Amino acid sequence: MGRDESDLKGDISDRSSREWCDEALARLNAGRPESALDAARRAADLDPGAEWAYRLISLAHERLGRDADALPAAERAVELAGGSWPARLRLAASLRRSPGRWREAVEHATLAGKFAPERPDPWVMLGDLALLGGDHARAERSYRAALAVDPADPQARMNLGLSLLRWDRPRPHHDPAWPVDPRETGRVRRALEVWSRQARLLVALATLAIAGAALLLDRGAQAQLGGFAVLVLLAPLTVRQARRVGLWSYVPPMLCRDPWLGAAVVSAAVSVVAFAAWLLLGAVPSVPSALDPVWAGLAGIVVLGWPALAAVRALAETWRGRPLSAMAETMRAREAREHVHAAQIDRTARRNAGVLLWIVLGRTWSVLVPLVGGALAVEPRAAVAAVAVPYPMVRGYLRARPRGDRWLPAATALVVLAAAACAAGGLLGAWRAEPAATWAWRAGLGALAAALAVFGARAARAWWRGGPGPWRTSLIMCDLPVGAEPSVALAPEVRQTFSYARSIVLSYGDAHGPRVAGAVATVTSSGELRVITELGAWDAVENDPRVAVFAADPLQRRFWVEVRGIALPDSGALRVTPKQVLVGEFPGRHQR
Repeated sequence: MGRDESDLKGDISDRSSREWCDEALARLNAGRPESALDAARRAADLDPGAEWAYRLISLAHERLGRDADALPAAERAVELAGGSWPARLRLAASLRRSPGRWREAVEHATLAGKFAPERPDPWVMLGDLALLGGDHARAERSYRAALAVDPADPQARMNLGLSLLRWDRPRPHHDPAWPVDPRETGRVRRALEVWSRQARLLVALATLAIAGAALLLDRGAQAQLGGFAVLVLLAPLTVRQARRVGLWSYVPPMLCRDPWLGAAVVSAAVSVVAFAAWLLLGAVPSVPSALDPVWAGLAGIVVLGWPALAAVRALAETWRGRPLSAMAETMRAREAREHVHAAQIDRTARRNAGVLLWIVLGRTWSVLVPLVGGALAVEPRAAVAAVAVPYPMVRGYLRARPRGDRWLPAATALVVLAAAACAAGGLLGAWRAEPAATWAWRAGLGALAAALAVFGARAARAWWRGGPGPWRTSLIMCDLPVGAEPSVALAPEVRQTFSYARSIVLSYGDAHGPRVAGAVATVTSSGELRVITELGAWDAVENDPRVAVFAADPLQRRFWVEVRGIALPDSGALRVTPKQVLVGEFPGRHQR
C-alpha cells in the first residue's frame, strides 16, 4: 500500500520516476486515486518520456470520474510508446467514453491484440466494446478468445455471462458510435418516455371516469365533453415534450435500437387514437349494435394496453438469453481469489448472481402457472410434472448461495412449495375430488400467488430505495481498470550495449518464416529503440510487428542483449517498444 505525501517528505528527492509510478500504482490499488494522481504527476515531471506515468495519470482521472481529463494523458502515452499494448488499451478505454470516437477505440484495442496476442486483455477490451454496442455474438467470441489465452480471467468470465444473457447496457437507445453526447440522447429518451406515460395515463383514467359516470351516475353526455377536454389537454403536453426532444434526426434510430422505447411511444399514440375513436363512436346518436364490440375493444385498448405491454415485456425479458449458463460463468469468475481486484470482482459477481437467480425464478413461475392451469382445466394428473420444474432453479440457488437478499430464499421456497403441492394435488385427483386434493391444490395456488407478492414487494422496495432490483437492468459489467501494467525499462548496461555495439541484428518474421538483418540502433529518451535496417523488414512489420533486436557487449565481449518488442515505422527508422529484455553471458574462460 502506498503512503501519503506527508510520509514521504524525507525521501522525495531520492525517488526515481519509476519508483513514483510504483507508488501511484499502489495507491490506485488501495482505492486512493487522488493521491495516486499526485504521485503519477511527480513521475511525469521527473521523466517526461515515461509513458507509464501518463497511463497512470489517465487511469487516476478515470477513477475520479474525469473522463475528459483522462483522454489527453492516454494519447500522450501512445505518442511516447506507440508499440505499447497497455498504452493502446488505456487509450481505447478512454476513447470509448468520448462521443463519436467509438471506432477509434476498437482500432486501438485491435492493435493491442496484434501487439500482444499472448495476453487476454485486448480480447477482453474488444468483448467489452462489442457488449456495450449491443453485438452479443461478437462479444461472446471475443471473451472466449480471451479465455483461450487465460482460462482464469475473471472479467472475461463475468462479462461472457452477460453476453450469454443478451444483456443490454443502461442506455440501450444510444449507439456509442454516434457523435453526440449520451446525455443529449438521454434527454430525448426521457422526453419520449414522459409523453408516452402521460398520454397513456390520461386517456386510461378518462376512459374509466367516463364509463363510470355514464353507467353509475347517468352523466354520459357531460362525461364525453370531459373526454374531449382531455384530448385538448394532450396538445400542450405533446408540444412541451416535443420541444424537449430537439434531436429529431436521432429519434428513429433510437426507437429501432431500443424496441421497448419504440413500443411505448407507439402504444401511447395508438391509445390516443383509440380514445378519440371511442369518444366519437359514443357521441354518435344512433350507433348500430354491430359496432358495440368495436366500441368495447377500443376501450380495452385504451385501458389495458399499458398493463398488457408491461406483462409482455416482463415475460420477454425473463426468457431472453441463457441465465443458467451466465450463472456458471459468474461463479467461475468468483474463484479469482488472488486477483488484485478480488473484492470488486466478488461484489459484482454476488450482485449479478442474485439478479440471475431472480430471472430463473421468474422463468420457473411462468412455467408453473400455465402448467397448473392447464392441469386444472384438462387433466389434473398432468400437474405431477410440476415437481420437476423447479430443479434448475434450486440447483442454481445451491451453487450461488446468495447472501444479503432475504426476499430471494422466501420466493424460492414458495415456488418449490407450489410445485410440490400442485404435484400432490394432481396425484390425489381433481379440485373437488376429496378434501386432501382440495387442500393440496389450494396450497399450491396460494404459494404461487404468495411468490408473486414477494417479488412485487422486493421490486417495490428496490424502486423506493433506488437500489438494484430483481430485474436484468440491475446487472452490471465487470469493468476493471486497464493499462496500469509497468513498462519495460532498459537497464543502464543494456543502454550502453546498444549505444556502443558494433554489430546489431534485427530478427523478424515474414510469409517465408523468420528472417534476420543487420541494423543500426540507438536508444531514445523514452526507452525505445530506433532501428535502421533493410526495406524488407519494413514490409514485414506491417503484417507482424513483433521483432527482436540482438546486440553484444562492445567492451568485454562477455554479454549479449536481446530486446523483444513491437516495431512501428517512424520517419526513416523503426521504433521498437520493448516488451521483454533478456541478458546473458557468452561461454568462455571468464566462466571458469
